[in-house]
Amino acid sequence: MAQSRRREPSLYIGVDVGGTKVLAALVQSTGEIVARHRCPTPRDASPEATVEAIMQAMEGALADQGLTSKALKGIGLTIPGVVDPAAGHIVVTPNMNLTGITIGPLVTQRFGVPVVIGNDVNMGTLGEKWLGAARRARSAVGIMVGTGIGGGVIVDGKLVTGCREAAGEIGHMVVQIGGPQCGCGNYGCLEALASRTAIERDIRQAIADGKQTLVEDLLKETDGLVKSSVLRKALKAGDKVVTQIMQRASEVLGYGCLTVRHLLDPDVIVLGGGVIEACGRFVLPIVRGIVASDALAGARPGSYIAESERGDDAVVYGAVALAMTECGEDPSE
Repeated sequence: MAQSRRREPSLYIGVDVGGTKVLAALVQSTGEIVARHRCPTPRDASPEATVEAIMQAMEGALADQGLTSKALKGIGLTIPGVVDPAAGHIVVTPNMNLTGITIGPLVTQRFGVPVVIGNDVNMGTLGEKWLGAARRARSAVGIMVGTGIGGGVIVDGKLVTGCREAAGEIGHMVVQIGGPQCGCGNYGCLEALASRTAIERDIRQAIADGKQTLVEDLLKETDGLVKSSVLRKALKAGDKVVTQIMQRASEVLGYGCLTVRHLLDPDVIVLGGGVIEACGRFVLPIVRGIVASDALAGARPGSYIAESERGDDAVVYGAVALAMTECGEDPSE
C-alpha cells in the first residue's frame, strides 16, 4: 500500500517596514520562522532607495537559506501608515518617505508572487490572532504603545479596516479636551498623553522645572534618547519623577482600554509595543485594575487585558496570515 505523503508547508515572506529598520522574515505556513534578515531603513534617502532596501531585505532572507523567489508562495508587507491594499498603494506614512508609492506591483514584478500590504498595527493584531495572545478570541483589539499608539480591531475573526482603510486609530481617540497637541495635529489624543513621546515630553519638562531624576544620567548611555529601556531602569530604581509620570500615562491608557471595551466589547485587548515590552510589569496591573473596576451595569467580566505573546514577530506573522488568505490558504487550519 502506498503511503500518503505529508503536504509540505508553503513558504512566505512577511516584512515589517519601520522608520529605523526593515525586517524580512521567511515563514512557513505552519507559523515557523525559518530566517530573519534585517537592514537599516535609509535615512534622508529617496523613496526609491527605501523601496530598494525593502527588496534587498527580502532577497537577503531568501539568500540566507540558499533560496530564490521561486520557493515563495506569497509576500506580506506591513507599512506604518494608511494603505490601499487593493491597489498595493501607500496613501500616507507620517514618519517615512513612502507616501504616494504604489509598492505592491513593484514587489510582484521583482519576485513574481502575489503581494499584499497592510497597516503595521493591524497586521500585529492579526498576528496575535493567528499565533499569539488572541488566538482563541473571536473579537480582539490590539493596542501598541511605543513612539506613538496604534490600534487594530478584529470582529468575528475578521480585521476591521473601515471605508478608508483607516479604522483602529485608537491612539487618536480624544481623551482630554484641550489636552496637549498630538503629532496628528489634534489635541488631547490618547497618543499625546500615554505614548513614549508623551512620557518623554513630560520627563523633559520635569527636568526643565528643576526636578531631580535618574533619567539625566541614564541618557548618557543612550545618546540622549529616552528609550523604553531608560524608563524601565528608572522605574526599577524607584525614580519618583518617572514613576509619577508613568503612573499617569498608565492610567490614561487604562481608561482608553475601558472606552474600547465599552465600544467594541472584545474578548481580549492585547497590549504590545516597546513601552509594554520594557515596562509591562508596571503598566499592565494599572490598566487591568481600571478595566476591572468598570462600574457600567452589565459590563461583561470576560473581556480581559493580555500582553503580546509575539512581540516584534506579531507584525510579520500578521503579514504572512494576510498573504496566506490572499493565496487561498487558511491560517487557522
